[in-house]
Amino acid sequence: MGAIAVLIDADNLSGKHAAQIMQVAAALGRPTVLRAYVDAQRPCDWHGVHGIRLMHAGTGKNASDLLLALDAVEMALRGDVDQFVIASSDGDFSHLALRLREYGALVTGVGEEKTPQTFRGACADFVEIGARRLPSVPEPPSKEAEGALDRKILALMTEQGCVNVGMRIAALGPLMHARHGTRISNFPERTWRAYLAARPELYTLDPRGPEARVRLRIKKVGEAA
Repeated sequence: MGAIAVLIDADNLSGKHAAQIMQVAAALGRPTVLRAYVDAQRPCDWHGVHGIRLMHAGTGKNASDLLLALDAVEMALRGDVDQFVIASSDGDFSHLALRLREYGALVTGVGEEKTPQTFRGACADFVEIGARRLPSVPEPPSKEAEGALDRKILALMTEQGCVNVGMRIAALGPLMHARHGTRISNFPERTWRAYLAARPELYTLDPRGPEARVRLRIKKVGEAA
């Protein structure tokens, strides 16, 4: 598997989202490029975030967007990176996401609830972060908790438009934790693949691999709700 680049529109997203963004990236593998693009001469909360390289984009209009896009295209053309996490709630990045995918790269978008559908749809997967995040409260591994988890998975995949095409299993965990505080390690199966595979009446799974997807058996999950 190739390298992963995390490119953050720091003019658009607050540094308070850094942990969630990195959690999404970590689910894909181990990122080798971690950059936040911003006018670094101005005070911002990204200055206090460790482990992410701050890229000074200057003060021009859309300067951060342009530098981020240039870096991403350069990495893709050189073949240095084949997975990108583009973190922004700006719909203008839909063009970049589509171009990177044309180059054969896997693009995961990360943004807040306000992110336009144009950017969401341009990415192979999109993870929503921010205001909807609930406190991280471990769920007991009871039948009642399992039923609630299945209903959350159904709602999440419906919201993300993944009912027909399925959702990448690698993206499901970060999304469920960001939205509901769910930790699959609190359940007996311990991993998402094991949890889903144990419920063939509700889900079907692709063979193992970084792009493996889970698909709903719609009527069955709906009955559980």
